[in-house]
Amino acid sequence: MDIDILQFLEQEGIASRLVEGVKEFRAQFPVREEEFRDRIPVPEYLYYGKDVWEKAIAALLAGENLLLTGPKATGKNVLAENLAYVFGRPAWNVSFHISTEASFLIGADTYDGDKVVFRPGPIYLTAQNGGFVVLDEINMARNEALAVLHSALDFRHIIDVPGYKKVRVHEAARFIATMNYGYAGTRDLNAALASRFVVLNMPVATEKDLKKLITGRFPAINDQICDQFMKLFYELEKKASHADISDRAVDLRGLLDALRLIEKGIASGAALDMCIVNKTFDPFEQQLVRDVVSARLPADLTAEDVFTA
Repeated sequence: MDIDILQFLEQEGIASRLVEGVKEFRAQFPVREEEFRDRIPVPEYLYYGKDVWEKAIAALLAGENLLLTGPKATGKNVLAENLAYVFGRPAWNVSFHISTEASFLIGADTYDGDKVVFRPGPIYLTAQNGGFVVLDEINMARNEALAVLHSALDFRHIIDVPGYKKVRVHEAARFIATMNYGYAGTRDLNAALASRFVVLNMPVATEKDLKKLITGRFPAINDQICDQFMKLFYELEKKASHADISDRAVDLRGLLDALRLIEKGIASGAALDMCIVNKTFDPFEQQLVRDVVSARLPADLTAEDVFTA
């Protein structure tokens, strides 16, 4: 995405003191090594939401680590990636699961063909190089894995690597965690770990911000068709919140993927089946979701119908 991200923040009305704070941060902590500049993410989608942007930027400028919570399709991972881009930091990503071990996070010994060497993990690399690490679905990890974060996240700011040395966490390093409630395999964070984050509850995108997101990615979209896609998203979200359907169909990324397929020549019905409906694997639920989709959008829309140019 070719965009001046600081100009984007100004256009979104983000408080000038926060934008200036970001500029000062980037000037204070430049990334000079080529291998780490390549790790600065360039997001495919921008996050829209002035209030969330301001809270997140203020927290990171204050030296805090950030826990993003909220239901599906609220843009937690999009915001995390956007924040690394805004601050100009190399980023690492950890997708937690029940088998994630401390040795993966910090690093472990490995044989390089000649001798045993230490292979650093994403937490070690973040701490050493002042990166941002995204701890995705942090509430799926076991306590043994999360224990390695405790001293890194609190006032000590160190990581003790068994058999090697203590690594002091770089002043520019930040830890951004995400979590959903109620997913299989998830659980509440223990109080000790939760206290090391500031928590930002992510809201569902407003109509204004959702329209910015869609038209930003698809500037040629027909305005009325765009409104129908938006209404479809909110209707699916409402049905999921009332437990009429699961939240599998509440997939903003899937909605954008469907538009991308339509842009490439797939009819709207097939595109929405592939990107929304078929993500609900129960046949009865699939039909419920398909009924919602067909009530909003004809199945035979073509790229010429959806896009004006």
